[in-house]
Amino acid sequence: MSTDVSVAADGVDLDIGGMTCASCANRIERKLGKLDGVTATVNFATERAHVVHPAAVSVADLVAAVEAAGYTASEVPQEPEPVPAHSDSLGVRLVVSAIAAVPVVALSMVPALQFDGWQWICLALTTLVVFWGGFPFHRAAFVNARHGASTMDTLVSLGTLAAYGWSLWALVFGTAGRIGTTHEFGLTLGAHDPSSQIYLEVAAAVTVFLLAGRHAEAKAKRRAGAALRSLLEVGAKDVTLLDGDTETRIPVGRLRVGDRFVVRPGEKVATDGVVVRGRAALDTSTITGESVPVDVAAGDPVVGGTVNTDGHLVVRAEKVGADTQLAHIARLVTEAQNGKAAVARLADRVSAVFVPVVLVLAAATLAGWLVTGHAATQAFTAAVAVLIVACPCALGLATPTALLVGTGRGAQLGILIRGPEVLEQTKRIDTVVLDKTGTVTTGTMAVRRVVAADGEDPDRVLALAAGVESASEHPVARAIAAAGRASAVTDFENRAGRGVVGTVDGLRVAVGKPEHPAPPELAEVFASGDTAVAVSWEGAVRGAITVADAVKESSAEAITRIRALGMDPVLLTGDGEAVARRVAAEVGIERVIAGVLPDEKAAVVTRLQSEGRAVAMVGDGVNDAAALATADVGLAMGTGTDAAIEAGDLTLVRGDLRSVPQAMRLARATLNTIRANLFWAFAYNVAAIPLAALGLLNPMIAGAAMAASSLFVVGNSLRLRRFR
Repeated sequence: MSTDVSVAADGVDLDIGGMTCASCANRIERKLGKLDGVTATVNFATERAHVVHPAAVSVADLVAAVEAAGYTASEVPQEPEPVPAHSDSLGVRLVVSAIAAVPVVALSMVPALQFDGWQWICLALTTLVVFWGGFPFHRAAFVNARHGASTMDTLVSLGTLAAYGWSLWALVFGTAGRIGTTHEFGLTLGAHDPSSQIYLEVAAAVTVFLLAGRHAEAKAKRRAGAALRSLLEVGAKDVTLLDGDTETRIPVGRLRVGDRFVVRPGEKVATDGVVVRGRAALDTSTITGESVPVDVAAGDPVVGGTVNTDGHLVVRAEKVGADTQLAHIARLVTEAQNGKAAVARLADRVSAVFVPVVLVLAAATLAGWLVTGHAATQAFTAAVAVLIVACPCALGLATPTALLVGTGRGAQLGILIRGPEVLEQTKRIDTVVLDKTGTVTTGTMAVRRVVAADGEDPDRVLALAAGVESASEHPVARAIAAAGRASAVTDFENRAGRGVVGTVDGLRVAVGKPEHPAPPELAEVFASGDTAVAVSWEGAVRGAITVADAVKESSAEAITRIRALGMDPVLLTGDGEAVARRVAAEVGIERVIAGVLPDEKAAVVTRLQSEGRAVAMVGDGVNDAAALATADVGLAMGTGTDAAIEAGDLTLVRGDLRSVPQAMRLARATLNTIRANLFWAFAYNVAAIPLAALGLLNPMIAGAAMAASSLFVVGNSLRLRRFR
């Protein structure tokens, strides 16, 4: 990698490998921060670092600093790329280790099952579990130790290795390895000869429990790069290149600035450009959020990823690849994810103090027993009991078990929770920003009003308009045709940019832009700001029909529930002020931010955050993806685009806005369960460590107590299944 790279002002992104907990991310941030002029934000969830650095510090210097901390790093390409699939090595380790650990635990804990030589079979199986299954913990503990640090992995590694090492000593040099020996049982150290006791089941069970917790968390992390992949999939894959009169189908990646390409009905616009020839109505909802199709003609700009609903276009490419608006939105999502503070998990915050204290206590226990004249075997056994009873199995399970149960219950309710970092944010949310199209509204055009001129019947105006529009494929036309009983139309004609005309019931009826002066009773309709079309025949405007994105039936109730949770709703839309105000009034929203361009939505969220607000964003389009990622909590409607869904922290599968307050309540309940789990797991350690240090718990009982605390945590988490 070159050492003289000129880095843009917005810095560089690095893929980070080898992190096992949030404290790893903090360590890398501190290491990078020691370089002159460098500031870094490391996101444990996405395994990426966003680094702002002066030209004097090269990308190679940054990579070297990360590697010096014991991790790997590589520069992320400037143009967004799909993130490769991760292997499920933790899952394989978990399954194999669990299969091996079951007979170890059964043989060790049930004397009736112990046959001649059983302990040596357990040793072989436990060796596999501890050294192969637990390798990620030992490696992480070694890396941390090299840098003078300790984490949860340190206790896991020391506890399991101590239990295994003592058992190996007892089998080889003590009496535990004799053929015919059974596993004796005692509550205290003095009950039996320490050299006859082995704790292989403790080493195996702890490893499997912690692997299960780590695997559950890794599953959520592996989805981190899916937002970019979904954004890229919104764009067209192929394009019809026009060279003179010759049309050639090529991959979009081969398109160059200045090339001309054809966009037929139903096709996506391949890249940002300008219309050279033709007229069409473009569905821009996935990019801009605008519910009404946009009519374009020669000279009008078009955006890649929008869909041609009718008409034939020839477009000249103006921007390609990383310069397009779609790619720009993808970069906004990346920056927002990298910039979102990596919330240190509660268990890691506890372990930052807890782990060093336990290590000191174990050493003090060993020294105390030796100083008071006890045998070395008793002193070592007491120290091992301290390490085992302190082994943070319950702490490690507190987050993933509650998360698994909470997310499982959420899935039943149509709510998908991304990970534990999301939950901590839900407590603070005081503002909910709602996209309009597809979120508060259905995203489908529907007739709102039919206003007839004096002397005309509104039903007749609608029927005649529906008859003409029944021959058109334009979304507004489909809405009108669906609202009225259409008569047969003849001599149909599509007047590009002006509307349609046809003969219905013997009348030549025109629907579209008014071509004659509107009578006073209709003038206010056209001036209202709503999407309105004129219905004319016999040289006069006879009526007006307004078409609007229909408000979902559940939206008003949802807004009431959002307010009941103490959150202030805000409507954010790319539509005009008048349309936005009408929708807001209908559902009970007071604050409206209208006319917002696609790449400005994230800035609006940032502005609200700068006002001291904790913001949740609810949206469904590609244009919402960056805002969803920028918000403290992003809620994506499952009826929307994959890009929005993957950028959100919570996904509402049903697309019902009432799921928003329900999702917030479930997220808060899950967080409360995690906190309760951590409290009781920690309280168990505080109570049990002194007993172990005083010799009142032998390592086997300590292991059983550790397992009991884990079962308590799991049982507490299962209460979330009753969430309503």
